[in-house]
Amino acid sequence: MLSLLLVATVFVNGAVCQQPVGHSPLVPYTVAGDGFSVKLYQRPTMTTTSVSRKDGTKRTKRSLTVTTDRVAYTIDIFENLEPRQPLDEFIAESNASFKKDPATERNLTVNDFPGKEYSSHTDTTATMMQFFATEDRLFRFAVTGPAAAASVMKEFFSSITLGPNAEGVDVPSGVFVRLYDGERVFLGREVEVKPRLLKKPDPDYTTDALRNKVQGKVILIVVFSKTGRVENIEVRQGLPYGLTEGSIKAAREIEFVPAMKDGKPVSMYMQLEYSFSL
Repeated sequence: MLSLLLVATVFVNGAVCQQPVGHSPLVPYTVAGDGFSVKLYQRPTMTTTSVSRKDGTKRTKRSLTVTTDRVAYTIDIFENLEPRQPLDEFIAESNASFKKDPATERNLTVNDFPGKEYSSHTDTTATMMQFFATEDRLFRFAVTGPAAAASVMKEFFSSITLGPNAEGVDVPSGVFVRLYDGERVFLGREVEVKPRLLKKPDPDYTTDALRNKVQGKVILIVVFSKTGRVENIEVRQGLPYGLTEGSIKAAREIEFVPAMKDGKPVSMYMQLEYSFSL
């Protein structure tokens, strides 16, 4: 039997199994307790301040910012304390710093929460903003960049998730916050005993992939569940001609003793890499 070491790469009959390190091309980020996630190419920086409402009471504001390839992303999150501030009033207040064009207004809904979108364009620059109200938060998502980056902006906005089930890398701590069957999924450094491999099948190198000389990696994000099954398989990077499907099949057939924390089996977040070379 082989122990699954998450602090270093483990070669499993041609497949690489390792703890996620760094950032994949697109990573979901969140702030624990704020009820949202959004995908970015780099980890944003965050500042937390206290700001005044019209009635003089204070509320918390978080601002996440990052710039990638000349595209600037900003996510502002405001506590929406009682009495709740309406979305339209929040948008009107935001107009002081974000000049919106009312003619571009578009109504939105994300996870049953209402929102509105605005955009503005010049010959060289494009700006898009989306505003949302959840049960106790107000959100302002904004992207500014070259006009040619419109597709990247749309990709950002389409990745927004709102609500208590939003998942992602927690910006303050760097921990991936995730739920599986209503329970927390842990990282390797958070558990007392890491999973122990019992069975580790290889994916097949398909005939079509061999014929077309396909090489590279299939990268999967999975949960090693506390029940001893590989669950919630997500493809982070795939390969054609059946190699992705074969890797998923091989991942599902992995058998292991679950991780342990506080004397109990727990689920753990993992990245699997299957390398194919001729």
